[in-house]
Parts: sequence; structure tokens; C-alpha cells
Amino acid sequence: MSLNRRLWSWLLGPEPLPSGEHDGGLDSPTSTSAHAPGILSSRTSYFEEYGLQPLIRALLAMIKADVGGNPAERARPYRICLSLMDRWEIGGLVVPELFLPVVESVREFKAKALSKADFAEVLRSASVFFDGVESGLIYGELLALMAQAIGPGDQSLADRRAKLDLVKFVLANFNVREEEMITIHAPLTVLSALCMLEEAANGSEKPNGASGSLDPSLSERVLNIIVSLLELVPERAFPRGSASQSAPAVESKISTALPNAELLKRIRTFYVAEQGSLEVTSPPFDPRTLAELLLQKACDLNCSSLGRETSGAETTLRSRVLTLLLSKVPEASPLDTGKLLATLHQCLSADTPIPFTTYSSILSLASHLYSAKRISTVEFSDLVVPLVRHAWVFLSASEPKYHVETVRSLWLLQSALTLSNRDVEAAICSLMLQHDTPGAFALRPADPGRSFCVLWTHTLQDNPSAAERRGPKATNGDVKAPPRLSGVEHYDVMLTRPVFLMLDALADERTQLFMAVKTWLNSLIGMDKLFGIFFSKFTELPFLRRRQESKSGSSQFIEEDDLSLALYYVRTLSSVLRWAPEAVWAVLAKRSIKSDACQPPLSEITGTDADITLQEFFLHVCLQCLAHNEIPGEEGAEARATQLHRATLTLLHQILLNPFADQLAKLHLENVLIEKLQQSLNGPDPYVQVLLLDVVFASLKLRELVPVEPPTSPTHEKRGGTLEAARSSRVSLTSERHTAAQLPPPPTLLKCILAGLSSPSSRPVLDSWVGFLTECLPLYAESVFQVLIPLVETLCGQVESTFNGLQRLFRATDRTNSHGAAGPETTLISLLNCLEQVLANGHDRLLAEEARAQVVKSPEQPQGFFGNMVSGVFSSEAPQTRSATANDRLTVLLAFQDAVRICFTIWSWGQGNDAAGQDATSAASLNYTALRMRNRARRLLEHLFAAETLECLETVVGIWRGALDSGDSSKAAEVFNLLPALDGSRPKHTIPALFNAIYSRTNPAALDPSRRSTLTIELQDTDLVIFLVDYTRSLEDDTMDEIWQDCTAFLKDLLGNPFPHRQTLPSLLEFAAILGEKVDNTNFGEQRKMRRELADLFLRLLTAIFTTRPASFDISGSSNVSEKRQSDSSRPTSALRLPAERADDVVGILSTIVPNLPKILVENDRILTAATAISTNVIGPALRSKSFPDTVSKTMLVLLHELSRLPNNQKSWKKDISDAFNDARFFGASVALVHTSWLPLLKQWTVTDKERMPDLLSRLTPPTTAGIVFGVGATSARLEADRKTQLNLRRIATLVLACGPDAFVADLPAIADKITELLAATATSSPSSTTRAEVYMLLRALVLRTSPVHLAPLWPVVNAELHAAVASVLAPDHSPAADTYANASVLQACKLLDLLVCVAPDEFQLHEWLFVTDTVDAVYRPQFGSGYQPVALVDEVSEELGAVAISASHAQNVVVEQAVVQTAGGSSPSSAARRRPLLGSPGGISDEVSLERRDELVAKVLRPFFGQLSIYAFEATYAMAPVDWEGCVAGLVKDLFDEKSIVKAL
Repeated sequence: MSLNRRLWSWLLGPEPLPSGEHDGGLDSPTSTSAHAPGILSSRTSYFEEYGLQPLIRALLAMIKADVGGNPAERARPYRICLSLMDRWEIGGLVVPELFLPVVESVREFKAKALSKADFAEVLRSASVFFDGVESGLIYGELLALMAQAIGPGDQSLADRRAKLDLVKFVLANFNVREEEMITIHAPLTVLSALCMLEEAANGSEKPNGASGSLDPSLSERVLNIIVSLLELVPERAFPRGSASQSAPAVESKISTALPNAELLKRIRTFYVAEQGSLEVTSPPFDPRTLAELLLQKACDLNCSSLGRETSGAETTLRSRVLTLLLSKVPEASPLDTGKLLATLHQCLSADTPIPFTTYSSILSLASHLYSAKRISTVEFSDLVVPLVRHAWVFLSASEPKYHVETVRSLWLLQSALTLSNRDVEAAICSLMLQHDTPGAFALRPADPGRSFCVLWTHTLQDNPSAAERRGPKATNGDVKAPPRLSGVEHYDVMLTRPVFLMLDALADERTQLFMAVKTWLNSLIGMDKLFGIFFSKFTELPFLRRRQESKSGSSQFIEEDDLSLALYYVRTLSSVLRWAPEAVWAVLAKRSIKSDACQPPLSEITGTDADITLQEFFLHVCLQCLAHNEIPGEEGAEARATQLHRATLTLLHQILLNPFADQLAKLHLENVLIEKLQQSLNGPDPYVQVLLLDVVFASLKLRELVPVEPPTSPTHEKRGGTLEAARSSRVSLTSERHTAAQLPPPPTLLKCILAGLSSPSSRPVLDSWVGFLTECLPLYAESVFQVLIPLVETLCGQVESTFNGLQRLFRATDRTNSHGAAGPETTLISLLNCLEQVLANGHDRLLAEEARAQVVKSPEQPQGFFGNMVSGVFSSEAPQTRSATANDRLTVLLAFQDAVRICFTIWSWGQGNDAAGQDATSAASLNYTALRMRNRARRLLEHLFAAETLECLETVVGIWRGALDSGDSSKAAEVFNLLPALDGSRPKHTIPALFNAIYSRTNPAALDPSRRSTLTIELQDTDLVIFLVDYTRSLEDDTMDEIWQDCTAFLKDLLGNPFPHRQTLPSLLEFAAILGEKVDNTNFGEQRKMRRELADLFLRLLTAIFTTRPASFDISGSSNVSEKRQSDSSRPTSALRLPAERADDVVGILSTIVPNLPKILVENDRILTAATAISTNVIGPALRSKSFPDTVSKTMLVLLHELSRLPNNQKSWKKDISDAFNDARFFGASVALVHTSWLPLLKQWTVTDKERMPDLLSRLTPPTTAGIVFGVGATSARLEADRKTQLNLRRIATLVLACGPDAFVADLPAIADKITELLAATATSSPSSTTRAEVYMLLRALVLRTSPVHLAPLWPVVNAELHAAVASVLAPDHSPAADTYANASVLQACKLLDLLVCVAPDEFQLHEWLFVTDTVDAVYRPQFGSGYQPVALVDEVSEELGAVAISASHAQNVVVEQAVVQTAGGSSPSSAARRRPLLGSPGGISDEVSLERRDELVAKVLRPFFGQLSIYAFEATYAMAPVDWEGCVAGLVKDLFDEKSIVKAL
């Protein structure tokens, strides 16, 4: 202490002499004694004069000395200074000079210190010194440093930075937080710094400024210092006074209007002159004024920085300054918010992006302005859109630098706006839609979507810590701000509407945004949050909470229900589930919702109070939407309710198909959905049915699903879903049967399907019903046969009605168009598709059941007697199994038959007779539609034939047989057009099936059970064989290669036991003949061997026919003669004959076979053998029958004719014809048969042998009277001679007619001689004059078949005979003339005259006037009383017979009438108006009269004939019509084959 006292004395000088009681000790600076000022003044002056500068220099030297890293040496000057401060006289002068060097040395040592401990030791010593310095001095020095760094001058930038760094070092390391410092000095320092910054900025803007602009690094350092100081300032530094203090308010207004220089001057005065001592003077500004000044300067500072380009850090600091001030100054402190807002808007409205720091600063500033109630909600909301617009730029996916910060800033903004404000959400939505282009060529770029993905991701990861969420601590160091909301907890506030805008892109795959959203969904964070949004939206729909009260299961929507919004949510959710990965289903299946999660309670929608999963909730939402029907008054497919139903069904289908839908099986949705499906048949939109069908089937499949464990990761989830789908599609047969047996389909399902197939409203979507039925059929695994009949019945009924409607459409000529939803042809094809699927399923099930039935038969049991015994004992259930299987087979086959019939009806549309009744104006459309329908029916028939060839073929044969019964020949022919068109009915399949069908009816034991027919079609074996014949005939020749082996095997097998086939053997012979014809046209195989084999089979068949059916042909032929003749004349072909008739017609069959015998048998000896057998067994018995000629039919004659054409067969057939021709009963044959068949045969018989005519002529004997005696014997002999002569004359005339013109010219003289001889006969000669009639017939034949030039020798005889015959009419009874010319002779003489007048041969025309009047007198006859005497014999006889004179007009009318009759009688135009004889011709005089009485003959025939012949001949001559030769021949044949005119023997 003595040393210190000496040191003080040395520095302060000698002490003054003591006075009073003082002992000379030093007084305290604060002593109040009277002599204190003088003492202080003297000693201080001494120190200033002698000790101050040396002491300062010494201390500065120590401070600046290089002590290395020794902390003790560095701290020594600090401690010395601290000791010097014990005496205020020294410390008060030394400390201001050493304060900054000390601080600077501490800062320098920090860089040199070897360790933090060394620096801490030095800092501790310096802090003790620092704490002893006055507050005013410290802040004065700091302010001086800042003024030197900021103010004008020529200091270097490094010096300025060093000064500011020193200030920052002081604030950071020394205690500047004393109450006086933070309440008075710090605000003043901040105000000074703000003023200096503003001055520096203003100086840089002046064109003639003293210095350039302030360097940005300096500005940032100054602002950092200001922020540090403001963080020290507490709110109490600016006390909140009452508003009634008017004096300070006036002062503050004056102060705030002062320029910066004046403000700085006041502050400088306070710190320089008064050393910042509050004991000496008060602060230059009161707190209120200071607060206003600070706000004003900070506001100007921010406005200036935002108004021009400044660095981001500087802008951040300036806003930080204002933000800190806002949190500390009273709310009453005025702030120019208008200017500030205008600056903010100007900055945010820039087109170019602003720096993130600027954006962050503006957002923070705006939030604090709003929190501090400096701006209104409207003003703050005006800033939201531009702020979000700039934030959207920073959220770009290509620039991830500020993603997290930007998202946090947006949530800070939302926090300021509170949860009820949706301005941020709206701004985001507008930005997302900014560049979208709606319309047909929609354009939605992907960038907004990617930006939203960033926002979504960081929002759901935004979970601020508790401290951050509570806001800043209530200390001096931070800003008070509202707590920031957690993004993960309140994501829906900002992201609900934007996320829907994102999801809207899933509806249009053409846009870029679609791919962005799809990618986002596949890697989405917080999928449960996304579904949470949907959950909240659905719970806000009031109609979902209306449960139906009626038992009908549905209620009506009302006008207040927002169906459009519900439709939007449902569609959007459906799109999400469609495009999201399978992992979403695990979320839906695992995420549960509490029953009390919302109010009103969730049970109003779900119907349960238990907790449910998200997928079950969405399912109940769908069911609630479907439970409501359309709004009353809305109709059509565009009704809102209908659209909602469509979208709901789509969503429901997705839910039911997800891998975890097994949880929903317990709800038994199929019952509700089937009922809804049935109701939809009466709904306005048929297309809803399509979606309902999918949903119903998915609900039915739910019952078979095995529970699936939700995966633990997306990878496992995807893989599990795929495997499960594959596993569910490969259910084993056993498990499937087991499940189906346990869970049969609901009974209402079949009713619903039948109603859907029958309902007109389902026609537009019939294909969907067909697909639904096809998918549901496997569910009826065990009961498919029970549902098969109603299904097929319904389908066939619908096919028939639809097809009938289609036929009526094309048949009607005048019909209004029907505006149906679906065309009948589309409906028909859909129904046929459905029918095919049903039949295919039933048949497959039948085959499986039959296979199981085969297994049940115990194949492992031992064979033999014992084995059979055991089998019989232990297989009591086998017959029941077979019976059940047989019943099932019968069910399937009946369904097949119905299908075949309806398909044939469709296939034959527009063919045959059906084509005639169609509308010609729509012929092209008809052809197209008919072709389309035919092709579809054909494909179905092909499949049916492939499955059950035999049964389907029998059905087709049944159709053919029915067509024959009904007389529809075109339908029967269509069957043979159908079979070649089917692949399944190719001959190699059809022919064996026909054989099986035949055997099934004739000899079923010979067939394997699998090849037997079920005989469900009523067909006889004859029906099948006739069908076989016609079918084989319709085949192409090339098909023989396919069927040859089967056919020959069949025939060989049949000939082994022909008796069961005896009724069909003739037809089978025809079948073999057809085979021979077709094989003759081909060259496949070994022709010689095949032909020989077939010939053997043919001959064996022929023999079998004659063996199994002996002597049956004459019986069958004579069974009904009249029917035979009618059938011969009226049935030109055998097309409409029934199979039984055709099978019995052996002669007809043989007549068709014989022409082809050379092709069939090839070898002549075989041909002769067959011909001989036919003649012997068929022709001979018929000709020699007692019933001849009735046993001879047209077919018999055709057969005979064909036999006559065979080579080397003259012997047999000539003998047959000769026997028949010479038989006395020959002329009892049918006239039609003679004309069509006998005459050609006789012609051929005569042409081959020239001796036929001389032989017949030789049989004619001349009349003789020698040896004539009276009595019975003489009469009998005469009658026998007459009969023989008549028969021979008729045979000669028949041969003349049968042969061609002038065939017997060579024999004409002999014939003339015989005629002359016979004309000499009398009534008593033998033969008698009775044969004159046949002589006249022979003359008629000669006239018709001989040229007139060759007839010249006959005319004298003919003229004389005609004259005598006509004149005999007038002879009295029993006169020689009357006896010579009997009634028959007179009639035939008249017919000869009639023929000669009609034909008018050249030579006869010279003598015609002798018989008829050939002048006009024939027409206009003179009156009888005028003395007129007719020259013509006919007219003379007519007058003698008392004929009434005919007037000219009457005669003309008669002729005209006859001409008309003749014209009408012609069968064709060529036969019209031809010249015909008057007697016996159509329209002429009938010759049907009894020849017993002469008077009757005269009255009915001769008198009209004689009276009209002349006028008829005259008119016919001048009519110049050609002669009807055929009519003349027919009349002669009729007379020749009239047995009544032949003499009967006694």
C-alpha cells in the first residue's frame, strides 16, 4: 500500500497541506467538503500536465507489446488499468484513451491464443476492466467507431470493416446488458446507426456527393450490429403511456420531423459533451419520441432497400430491424404502413423472380405487421397472392434449394391468417390453373403438379418442435410472433382444393400433368392423409346420412342434395384408386376410423357403431348413393342421379376387386346388389346395368376369396396382390366344388338373369348381360343342369321373337321407324352368343360328370364271373348314378335341339320361298343383314355339331322330315345347303353319324353305347336312309375320298345281316349307286379295286332286296290303281314324296339306278346280271300279273325304257315289251301312260326290228263267208275273229303312231291291201264289218303319220267308204247299210272325215266339196224355202236329219265361241288358236256317248256334227291357224285304248 501511495503521489503531485482535522489522506471524489474542488482541480491539472501522457504512452506500449501467446503478460496492462481506475482523477483521464486499445488488443489476442482457456483468462481480466467503465463512455466509443466506419472520409474499406468488427466484438464478448445500457444507450445507438445509414444512402444518391455509395458489406455489418442491439432492448425501454399526454406527443412530432444531421448532432452532444452520463443530463429523446423515430427510420430503411436492388442478406437484416422494433415499441407508435405496403406490393409485383431472402423477409415482415395489428386483414390478404406466387417459383422441382424453407414460410403465412382463412389455398389453386388450356385439345403442364408434390411432401413432414411451435421466448433476444401451425396436423387447410385440382388431371390422360400425378401417386407420402380428405368431404354430404325407411330399399333424392359435388368426389376417388399402386389398398384395409371421428356420428352413414376401415367406409358411401333413386322430374341418361350411380358403381367395383376385399364378404353385398340390378331394368339408363353387372359378379366372387394379409411394404404389397390374383384364378376343382356346395348362388340371381335377358331395356347392353351370365355359370357348378332348361328356353324364346321382329321389319313395305336403343340384329347376335356360352358350359359340365361316372364304375375290380358278381353286389348306387347322368345328358341334348332348330330358322332366312315376300326396296340391306345372321347361326351350329354330331344331325334330319310333311320343298332343300356350310358337319363326320343313327333304330345292339342315339327325335330308319341318299347325292365328288372307307364298311356290315334293314335296302341300293357315280368322277385310291368292291356290294344288295322282299312289287303296284295313276300324272318329281313312300318305291329307285349301271358295275357281265335280275324280279312279274296293265306304272315303264338303253340287253327287254304288246289287255292301259311312256318304248322296239309291221299284217285274215253256219258256234267264231282283227288293227295303228312320220311307207301298199280286204266285210262275214271302226282308226293313224304324197292310192277307197258310211246314217234300221255300218263304225267314219277336214291333205282337198260346203254358203245359207239344194253330203244329211237352219249371225257366234274355247283350252301360247277336229276336242262336240242306240248317237253327236262341220271348216280354213297335231294324236290314242269298243268273246 505504501508503494501505491507513493505512486499516486508521484502521478498526482504533492498533496496540499492539511487544514483542519484532516490527516492529509485522500478524500473520496464524492466528498462534499468545502475545499474539495480546489484540491481536485489542482491535482488533476498536475496529472494532466506531468503524468498523463507518459502514463498513456507506457500503458499503450505494454498493450501493443508482442507478448506471444502468454495470457498473463497480455492481461497485465488490463489489471494496471483497472488499478488506475481506483483513482478517478487518473482513471477518468486515462480510460477514454485506453478503452479502445484494450478492446482491440483482446480481439487480436483471440486470433493468437493457443487455446480457448488462454483467451478466456485474458477476456476475464479485460471484462473486469470493461465493467468498470461508465456506460455512457462505452456506447460513446462504440458510436464513434460506427460513425468513423459509416461516415464520410478517406478511410480504406478494410479500416471501416475493422472498426465495425470491433463494435461487433464488444457486443458479443462484453457485458453491454446493464439496465441503463439496454434501455437508454442501445436505442440511441440504433437510432444513430439508422440515421447514418440513411445519410450514407442519401449521399450516394446525390450527384455531387462527397463520397460514393456505402459498400454492401459495411451495410450488412452495421445492420447486424443494429439487430444485435435491438435484440438487447426490452419492451420496457418504450413504456406504453396514456394517450392524454399531449406535450410529449407534440415534442415527438417535432423530433420526427428533424433531419438526420440534427438528430445525430443531439446524440453526439449527449455522448461527447456529456460523456453519456445520465447523472449530468437527460437523454436527448424521450422513449416515445425515440420509438417513433426508430420506427420511422426502420420503415424508411426497408422501403429504400425494397425499392432498389440490394443484397438479399441486407434486405433480410433491414426487415429484421423493423420486425424487432414492431415487437418492442407500443402499438400506439405511429408507422407509415401505407408507404410500407406500397413498397411491398411494388417489390412483389416484379415480373422477375426476387431472391428468396427478399421473399422471406417480406413474408416475415408482412406477418409481423399483421400480428402487431399494424395492417388490416384485407391489406394482409392482398399480399397473400403475390407472396404465394413467388413461393411457387421456389417450389419448383428443378430447384430444390429452398423447398423446406418455402413450405415453412407458407405455413407461417397460414398461421398468421388463422385456420379459418383459405387465401393461401386459393392462391395455390389459381397458380396451378394459370397455364391450363381446357377444351378438346386440353393442355395441363406438369410443372405446377411437380411443385405441388414438393409442397405436399414437405407439408406432411412439417412437424415443428414444441419450442418452435410456441413461438419465441419472451426474452430480449427474439421477436414475439404467433405460433406456427404444424403442416402435418393441418394439411387440409392449405392443400384440400389443390390436391383435387391435381387429381382432376387423372381424368385426361393426354396432359403432361396426368403423368406427373400418376408418378406422384406411386411414390406418395401420406396416402392416408389423402384419403382423409375424401373422408371429411363425404361426411359433409347430408344425403348420405338419410337411411331409407321403406322396405323397398330405396328413397328419392331431393333438390337440395348436392349430387354434382358427390359425383365429383366419387369420380375423383375412383381415379385415384385406378392409377395409384396396390399399396393404397393396404392403407384402406388397415386404416381404421373411430365411430366418433366426426359429428353427427358416423353410424348414420355406415349403419354401425363399431370402428370401420376406410375401405368399408367408402363401400357404405357407395351403397348409400345407390340406395337413392333419381330426383323426381329428371329423366334420361344425363340425369344427375344416373351419373352419380354410374360413378358410384365404378368405385364400388374397384373396391370389391381389391386384394383385401375379403374383409367385405361378411356384408353379403350380393343380395342388395342383385335387388338393385333387378330394379335397374325399369330405370331410365340401361348403361347403369353394365356397371351393376360387374359389381354383382365381384360381390359373388367375394365369397370364394381367401383372406389376404396386408403387406408390410409397398414392394411386398404389389407382389402379394399379383400372386393373390393368380392364386384366385387357379382354384382347385375340389375346393371350388366344396365352396360352391357350401355357398350356392342366391335364388334371386337366376330370376334376375332371366328378367335381364327378357327385358327390352337391357337390349342396348345385352352383351354385358351375356358376359355376366357366362361368368356366373361356373357358380352353378352342381346345379347347372337345373338352370339350363329355363335359360335355354328363355334365350330361344327371345331369339325367336327378335328374329320374327327382324323378319317383319324387312317384310313390311310401309312401316314407321322404331327408335329402339339397340338394333334387332345386334340383339340377335348377342342372344346367340349367350346361348352358345350356356350350351358350352352345360356340355362341358356333362362331359366332366360322365367322366366321373366312368370312374365310379370301379375299373380295378377283377374281371370274370366272380368280378361281375362282386360288382353287382357292391354297386347298388351305380344305376342311380347312371340314371342321373342320363337325365343330365337328356337335358343338355334337348337344349341342343332347341338351339339347332332356332339356328336353322335363322340360317334359312331369305332363302327359297322366304325370299319372295321381302321388301324389294331394301334388298341390299336384307342381303347384308341376312348374311350376317346366317354366319352367326352357322358358327353356333358348327360348335353344336362339333360337340354332339349325332344328336344335332338327327335334329336337322327331323327339320327336313317336318318340311316334307308340310310340303315345303324349299325348306327341305335348305337342309342340304346347310350341312356343307358347316365345318362340324363335314361328310367325314356326318356320314358316320348317319350310320350310327340308322343302326340305333335298326340294330342298336351292334353299336357301342357311346355311339348310340338317345332317340329323342322321332325318326324312322327309312327317314334316315332317304336323308342319307339325298345328302350323298348333294355332296361334291371329291368328298368320296373322305367317306369311302366308312361307307364300304357300313355296307359290308349291313349285308352280313340285312334282315333288320329290309325296309331300307332299296334306298341303300340307291346310296351305293350314288357312290358308284361319284367314284366314277374321281381318281383317288386304287380305282379298279374300289370299283370291283363296290360292284360286288351293289349286286349283293340287289340280291338282298329281291330276297328279303319277294313278289312285293306287283302287290304294291296294284294296291291302289287310281292313286297310282293320279300320282303318276300329278307328281313330276319325288321331292315332296315322303321318305316312307320313296323307300317302298323299289321300281322308282331302280329306274334311277339303271342308267348308271355301266358306271357302277363297269363290267358288261355284271351289268347284264343286274339287268337280268331286274327284268326277272321286277319287270316280268309286273307284265305277267293278273292285274296287267294296272301293275305297270310310269316308273315301271321308265325302268323298262332305261333297261332298253343298256348295251347288250336287247334280249330281255324286247321279250318283255313283246309280251306286253301282244297281250290282249294291253289296250286297257292308261291313255296318259301310253302317250308318255308306251309309245316311245314301242318306237324303240319297232325301230330295232323291221319285221314288226309285216308280222302284224300277216295276222290279218280277209273276210270270208265260207263255212258260215248259224248257231252259237258260228257266232263265237265270228266274234273271236272280230276281236283278233280289232286287236291287230289297233296294234298296227299304235305302231304307226309310235314311230316317226313315213316310218312305214314301205309297208303302205300291204297296209292298203289289208284295208281294202277288210272293208269288204259284211255283217255276217268273219271277220265281220264290226272291224270297220278299227280300219278307220288305222286310216286316221296313217293320215297323221304319213306324208300326203304317199296317201294317193288310198283316196278312192277312203272317199267311197266315207260316202257310204255317212249316207248309212239315213238308212233305215236292219237294212244292209245299217247292219254293215254299226254305230261305232259311223262314229269313227265321222272322226275320220273330221280329221281329214281339219288336216286337209292335198289330195283330199280336191274332193272336200263332196262332203262339206267350202263356199260362203256355209256361213250364209239360203233359206230352205227358196229351193236351195245343198251339194255337200254333210249338209244334205243334216237336212235330212231335220236339222234346224242356222242363221248367219248365230253361226258366226258359234264359231267365235268355239275359237275362244279352243284358245282357252291351249296349255301354252303355242297351242292357242290351233286347228283341231270338231269331234272329241276341247270346246268341240263331245264324243262321249253310248254306242248302243242309233237315235241317241244321232241326236247327241251326228246331228250337231253334220250341222256345224261345213261352217267350222270354212272358218278354220280362213283363220289360217296351224294344225294341232298333238291334239289329233291324243284323240286317236284315246280311241285306240278304249276297251269298251273291242268285241268281247262269248
